[in-house]
Amino acid sequence: MSEPDSQSQEQIAVVLPDGSELEVDADATVEDCAYEIGPGLGRDTVAGKLDGDLVAKEAPVYDGVDLEIVTDQSDEYLDVMRHSASHCLAQAVERLYDEDEVKLAIGPPTDEGFYYDFDNLDIDEEDLADLEEEIEEIVAEDYEIEREDVSIEEAEKRLADEPYKLELLEEFADENDTVSFYKQGEWEDLCAGPHVDSTGEIGVVKLLEIAGAYWRGDEENPMQTRIYGTAFENESDLEAFLERKEAAEERDHRKIGNEMNLFSIQDVTGPGLPLYHPPGKTVLKELEDFVENLNEDAGYDYVETPHVFKTDLWHRSGHYENYADDMFIFDVGDDEFGLKPMNCPGHAAIFQDQSWSYRDLPIRYAENGKVYRKEQRGELSGLSRVWAFTIDDGHLFIRPDQIEREVEGIMDMITDVLDTFDLEYEMALATRPEKSVGSDEIWEEAEEQLENVLEKRNLDYDLEEGDGAFYGPKIDFAFEDAIGRSWDGPTVQLDFNMPERFDLSYVGEDNDEHRPVMIHRALYGSYERFFMMLIEHYEGRFPLWLAPEQVRVLPISDDNLGYAHRVANEFDAFRVEVDGRDSTLERKIRAAHDDRVPYQIIVGDDEEEDGNISVRDRFEDQEYDVEIDAFRSHLEREVEEQRTQPDFLQD
Repeated sequence: MSEPDSQSQEQIAVVLPDGSELEVDADATVEDCAYEIGPGLGRDTVAGKLDGDLVAKEAPVYDGVDLEIVTDQSDEYLDVMRHSASHCLAQAVERLYDEDEVKLAIGPPTDEGFYYDFDNLDIDEEDLADLEEEIEEIVAEDYEIEREDVSIEEAEKRLADEPYKLELLEEFADENDTVSFYKQGEWEDLCAGPHVDSTGEIGVVKLLEIAGAYWRGDEENPMQTRIYGTAFENESDLEAFLERKEAAEERDHRKIGNEMNLFSIQDVTGPGLPLYHPPGKTVLKELEDFVENLNEDAGYDYVETPHVFKTDLWHRSGHYENYADDMFIFDVGDDEFGLKPMNCPGHAAIFQDQSWSYRDLPIRYAENGKVYRKEQRGELSGLSRVWAFTIDDGHLFIRPDQIEREVEGIMDMITDVLDTFDLEYEMALATRPEKSVGSDEIWEEAEEQLENVLEKRNLDYDLEEGDGAFYGPKIDFAFEDAIGRSWDGPTVQLDFNMPERFDLSYVGEDNDEHRPVMIHRALYGSYERFFMMLIEHYEGRFPLWLAPEQVRVLPISDDNLGYAHRVANEFDAFRVEVDGRDSTLERKIRAAHDDRVPYQIIVGDDEEEDGNISVRDRFEDQEYDVEIDAFRSHLEREVEEQRTQPDFLQD
């Protein structure tokens, strides 16, 4: 903590979490502010948050900034500790490998731990144990983690043998006269922080895996070695994490997708371009039909837009200036075209093509629109991050006085979707950011109407001030899967920007032209991401209405094969298969279980003689002497009601 100046200094005010203001000297740091609040808090300060950004405790504050103090009791403490753990990993690597050959890149914390990237590091999974042991030594040594601010010239000398750090330094030098290094024992690194005070404050560290990663995520750059790890304050938290990780790996949609023949992403067709096999497309078609029924009931008209547009459209919509680097752009003759990264400009162009009266509104368009975004190859992952994906898009063009009613209708559709899949969810209202378009009046009215919808329904929600899109406020949904992971879900977004850019209008009751409000909404988000989540949420054991194969008929012997096919014909309204292989019943049952088929119908001599069936479910319960009509009626109800689990034998 800096010594107070006996002479009067210029004062500034920082805003604390409770909304109160704290006056401090103009050159005060986060730590200085903490000491002003109280000496105990000052001693406990690990880092700070300035306008939501995590910074070192040595970071200067500025007038009007929202300040939060981070201690070891804060949620952000784990991020700080993990950042320090990444430094311990790099220090361990340089101790065990040739530090003159190995080159350091970056090592940030992540949601689940940390990683560090290295160049010229020859290492495999078997070497991680030795690195972990060395990290434990560094933690046990309890080195003080010291911050030092140095000039750009001094930094260049220290980093003379680190080309990747020098590249980062060039960027820092454009905005700063000095940069910070963090030192622990014999090792130091260019880093902005924050970090814990000593290596001894790092709890338990576990190295997880090795992967390849392009420098700066650019496939034109060298491929580096990335080591992933995690850190927790104690062993019990680490064990709980590893158990969740193991459960997640068992549910990995790429593994299950291969086992169930749902989809593939092949080198010959290109990265991030999924191919849906018949079973996978069956699930997607059911998801599409579900949303299309909701859209039809809610008065949406389906439209269709092409996969590619002239870039004139993207200039008008503003996507070109913001998304050009993430778009697939190409020339055809003298014209430039781009694969669409979003569907909304096409829908705005359709609306613009006609004249509208206030009586015509709201206009509701829907499209299962394929879009394309050029993600970095290193970021592509199964169906969770792809180049080509489909959005269950909806865009509404409405009068300002219709906002509340239309948002209520969309909320009904969203909750119908989430309740159908029995997903727990949370909501957040995101309000006007600092940079935005539209008048104060329309923003205030829009935010108030979104808030009214949430309040009228007595819904719990978080208020995320300033987190709205620049074009309008929004309500975001996040839902939780079967093992407690949170996923970004549906959204309702108001847009005052697109109508301006496309000069959209309608004739009001006063015979003057007025600007409509545009609503963007998605009930799933993208089909790919939602499908991926469902695969992992259900571990491939889809509800009956979604299952690629709903019923499998298992004849006990070849003598019963004819009866098995006659039984299958009784269930031709469902997705039914007959296992006619020359195999034992036990193997057929095991295969149906491994294929995650909701129901198995078993037929043998007794069933054939009585004209009935035996039914076995995926929970391995079985009932004998079941009437065919009774089971068919149950299946019809289970599908119609979209139940989340087979429940014939649980009735």
